[in-house]
Amino acid sequence: MFGECARELMDTLTYALVNWPLIVSRALEHIEIVGVAVGLAILTGVPIGIAITQDKRLADNVLYVASIIITIPSIALFGLMIPVLSMIGHGIGYLPAVIAVLLYSQLPIIRNTYAAITNVDPALREAARGMGLTRIQRLREVELPLAVPVIMAGIRVAVVMNIGVTAIAAYIGAGGLGAFISRGISQTDPRQLITGAVAVSVLAIVADVTLLALQRFLTSPGLREAAPR
Repeated sequence: MFGECARELMDTLTYALVNWPLIVSRALEHIEIVGVAVGLAILTGVPIGIAITQDKRLADNVLYVASIIITIPSIALFGLMIPVLSMIGHGIGYLPAVIAVLLYSQLPIIRNTYAAITNVDPALREAARGMGLTRIQRLREVELPLAVPVIMAGIRVAVVMNIGVTAIAAYIGAGGLGAFISRGISQTDPRQLITGAVAVSVLAIVADVTLLALQRFLTSPGLREAAPR
């Protein structure tokens, strides 16, 4: 039993070493999909999270819709987009993968932005208002700097979660590390399956640690000890 497990482990390591250039190439595809999609989600989700702080009812509705989207199984969402995007010639591949990850990233980013802005100490807002700062100035100079740790925590959640979602995008021809997993399943090849699963896990860990370092760098020194981990 032990000998068989050791042999399978060695086979997997050998496969990974032989196919290292391909693993790196697939990892770069994976990073590109997640990076572009989450980048777009930040550009849309943060402004939405800020905007809905002005209206509690609107905030509830937006967060409710975002919550519904994130409950849709990823493979089902890919399936729903195929006939729609096929009308413009992109039913499978890169575009539907990016759109899916973009949609899944909205909830953690919008929710954390909304929570961070609404939880700013009202006394700080009053002090800023008393100094004559406009609404935009208060947002830029007081509220957003205080909200950075919580917003970055939401971005970290979105990135780590969607590294896993992107692995499933291999089933619609989007590439990425999920290609090893899909081929491993279809070919009953544990070497490819394990290689893909481990690579996705390592990528998620590296991304989380990197974003945590970025979060601490962007956080005001006085707030770093209280920043979410």
